[in-house]
Amino acid sequence: MDQSVAIQETLAKGENCTIVSSQRSSETVIALQTFRRLKLFIYSHRRMAITGDDVTLDEIIPISYDFSVFICHYKGADTRVRVMFFEEELELKLPFGSHTRLFLSEVNRAWSVKSEVRDDLIRNSQPILSNKSQMLGMPQFGLRDNLIKCELLKNEDAYTYIKNYSFFLGTYNVNGKNPKESLSPWLASTTTPPDFYLVAFQELDLSKEAFLFNDTPKEPEWMLAVYKGLHPDAKYAFVKLVRLVGIMLLFYVKAEHAAHISEVEVESVGTGVMGRMGNKGAVAIRFQFHNSDICVVNSHLAAHTEEFERRNQDFKDICRRMQFSPDDLTLPPLTIMKHNVVLWLGDLNYRISDLEVDHVKDLIAKKDFESLYNHDQLKRQMDEEVVFVGFTEGEIDFQPTYKYDTGSDQWDTSEKCRVPAWCDRILWRGKNIKQLHYQSHMTLKTSDHKPVSSLLEIGVRTPVVNEESYKRTFEEIVRHIDRLENDCIPSVSLSQREFHFQDVKFMQHQAKTVTVYNDGQVPCQFEFIPKLDEPSYCKPWLAANPAKGFLAQGASVDIDLEVFVNRSTAPELNSGQQQLEDILVLHLDRGKDYFISVTGNYLPSCFGSSLSTLCLLREPIQGMPLETIRELVSNPETDKPQEIPKEIWMMVDHLFRNAKKQEELFQQPGLRSEFEEIRDCLDTGSLDTLPGSNHSVSEALLLFLDALPEPVIPFSFYLQCLECCSDSSQCRQIISMLPQCHKNVFNYLTAFLRELLKYSAHNRLDVNILAPIFAGILLRSPTKQDSTEKRKVKEFFQHFLIQMPSDRDIHDKIPE
Repeated sequence: MDQSVAIQETLAKGENCTIVSSQRSSETVIALQTFRRLKLFIYSHRRMAITGDDVTLDEIIPISYDFSVFICHYKGADTRVRVMFFEEELELKLPFGSHTRLFLSEVNRAWSVKSEVRDDLIRNSQPILSNKSQMLGMPQFGLRDNLIKCELLKNEDAYTYIKNYSFFLGTYNVNGKNPKESLSPWLASTTTPPDFYLVAFQELDLSKEAFLFNDTPKEPEWMLAVYKGLHPDAKYAFVKLVRLVGIMLLFYVKAEHAAHISEVEVESVGTGVMGRMGNKGAVAIRFQFHNSDICVVNSHLAAHTEEFERRNQDFKDICRRMQFSPDDLTLPPLTIMKHNVVLWLGDLNYRISDLEVDHVKDLIAKKDFESLYNHDQLKRQMDEEVVFVGFTEGEIDFQPTYKYDTGSDQWDTSEKCRVPAWCDRILWRGKNIKQLHYQSHMTLKTSDHKPVSSLLEIGVRTPVVNEESYKRTFEEIVRHIDRLENDCIPSVSLSQREFHFQDVKFMQHQAKTVTVYNDGQVPCQFEFIPKLDEPSYCKPWLAANPAKGFLAQGASVDIDLEVFVNRSTAPELNSGQQQLEDILVLHLDRGKDYFISVTGNYLPSCFGSSLSTLCLLREPIQGMPLETIRELVSNPETDKPQEIPKEIWMMVDHLFRNAKKQEELFQQPGLRSEFEEIRDCLDTGSLDTLPGSNHSVSEALLLFLDALPEPVIPFSFYLQCLECCSDSSQCRQIISMLPQCHKNVFNYLTAFLRELLKYSAHNRLDVNILAPIFAGILLRSPTKQDSTEKRKVKEFFQHFLIQMPSDRDIHDKIPE
């Protein structure tokens, strides 16, 4: 039983500890840091310690000159060490894994401060060769751990058992409605109670407050409805909830299984406008059940029939950006696909293509779902291996779940008359998975969607082992590793050591692959390490994936070297203060370092350039030598600047002419490929008119404003704006004090937004939609905002969306 919760209650605020157990079952030892000094604290406790009252501090052992640790022996996957301090002696059992590495590394770090002789910290009680003694020393402890674990995992079929558990997966787009009916017909539809419930919602709350502040009263309402709807023949424990605006995932488990769940983590990724806003995106829960790692993803992808490429892009962005940080900070982040089992559900929004609405309804009436499924966008994209590669979806033998008139089973009778589609889907990835049912639930009528459920039987690797087989496997592995460690040092070869990235552009990902091959006689552990006096192993525009790992003898790994210039790194690259140049140091544990050179040429962009600089450029930025731009910036009086940057004018003018009546403007994201065309057009002047859809141009405008090194309202005015946010006249006074180009841009943009509001009957925009979108971009905080600041920023900006007699029209704000 883990006593960490009980012991943590006895510690003061800010005290951190690492816990192991002693040989005596009633004792626990912790390595506790207090006032920058480390000591071993010995607690006695009841057999099952629940709170701080159940544990007693018996003794404190300081880590000093008189302190030493001996590695006694390995037993199973555990390591036994003997702690000695003067005449005292204590034998500890260190469980296999990250806690052991962390405990020993903390002890080693504290002791090394006390002594210059690091090699004496860990001594083995049996005579061994000197090089093995060093390998078992503290700095290399993690490598041996990883070698043993890796080999045990490879051979786990020889000593472990698989047990089946039932997982109920349910997804429901509730269209912003409150729960009006029992969810039992959906959640309790199985004959026997499932072991697990993973319940996903989309569009939980469609209000502007939920979008801006990620806060909604509907969360507890739907949570209660779910709890009441669970199968009545079992008792369930609530494990976790994660929500991003209206995307929510709930996790329940039978009470008897709760003790076997560990390492629960949640993450979310927004894929809405600018790739961040949470009206679209995904939430995920990952956990370990017994010995299996499971990740559950609930996603709401881009809408509309023609936007299947955007949905593909959303899926890839979620897979790339969703990362879980392990408790052991020495390990790399976990991505979705690195789990044994991945369960993916939600409103994926893939539609029926190439069929008229009447034809679709006719096929549904005939229950000819097979013919209809051949026109399903998700099926086509999966068949082409564009998305969900390696995933499985069960046979669909139920009618489409979207779109219905709310409160009925009647297809959409609105003016838009949406084509029915299987928007709501459930897929899985992994071994030992069998689907028992996949169905919709037509009796629920709260929303314009119908809920969907899938019951999966998943084989989970349990901790029950064949002790004899395990012991035999473990001993063979240890003997093999002993021979390797005594005879060999690690060595690798690299497929290439110099990489050049040609024509790198703003927000355009490039990647090259270096293959690392283990040509030595021993498994090895590699990691990219920081150079001297540098905080990270690489520049912020560069990343290596994976940045660390383990290589068996004769194995190889492909490491992607990825270059991506974003709003944080673009300003210094645009100005020439930084270049695309870096040296990566690939370090082998117990081996040498390898050096990889990375260079590239960056094409300057208006994205990430300052307003003052852009106002001085009468030509596209890539049409002017960098030296000329520097000279203009250093001597601005040599030429009269433009009132506003021509790039802003081009985007706003395009939207003013083409998008005044466009629905979901600034709310629906565009296509990345179209953004890249727009960026290139602005940077090179290759076209007189901007390419792409209105949504792509509107997102490009937001990205441009968000990438400004100094926002439209400079950072120095931020606190003043918050202080006077409720006074319209004072807010306008502050704007009048802005630098001229910043003031011109602010007035031009607000005039444009007021013009859009005149067409609200067509575009359905209002102040409550535009204010939260633009306020946080034009009036950015130099630090992270809290909810109070966000409300004040929105209140400040709202004053300028209401027409005043002194406000000039947008036609008066066109640059020369």
